[in-house]
Amino acid sequence: MPELKLLHVGHAPAVLAFELANRSYFAASIPDRGDDFFDQFTNRYDASLAEQEAGICAFYVLVAEDGSVLGRFNLYDLEDGTARLGYRVAERVAGRGVATTAVRELCRTATARHGLRTLRAATSHDNAASQKVLTKTGFVPVGPATPADLGGKSGTWYERDLQS
Repeated sequence: MPELKLLHVGHAPAVLAFELANRSYFAASIPDRGDDFFDQFTNRYDASLAEQEAGICAFYVLVAEDGSVLGRFNLYDLEDGTARLGYRVAERVAGRGVATTAVRELCRTATARHGLRTLRAATSHDNAASQKVLTKTGFVPVGPATPADLGGKSGTWYERDLQS
């Protein structure tokens, strides 16, 4: 059974493998991270861990029994009881409810571990899978997301009140 775990230094090789294996799959629905992301992976990973240590963000990985990463579920800009949610799942498990289950768990964790009251997430109009995950996990549309919010695409902001 996959387990949602707080990111730590030991996850780095599995996270890099996940990102590389799914790069073209992700690029079909969200902007590609670019070669620089992979060239600078270690530095970026260390910076993410530092942000997490500082309480600015909380990064989670969905880890399979074999240690591989099936998904990334991140809470950005933790401030005043609110954070932004971002997530991506491996192509090999897409469409199987993995993202929905992990987002539900992360919503519980966001409250219990991080004291959050509200989560926000933006998705592009053409990312039907992400819209479905957000709707199924209790998020409601709250307004337009601009291309600046979504790496060049237009979309919708969703929000979930974690206290209801």
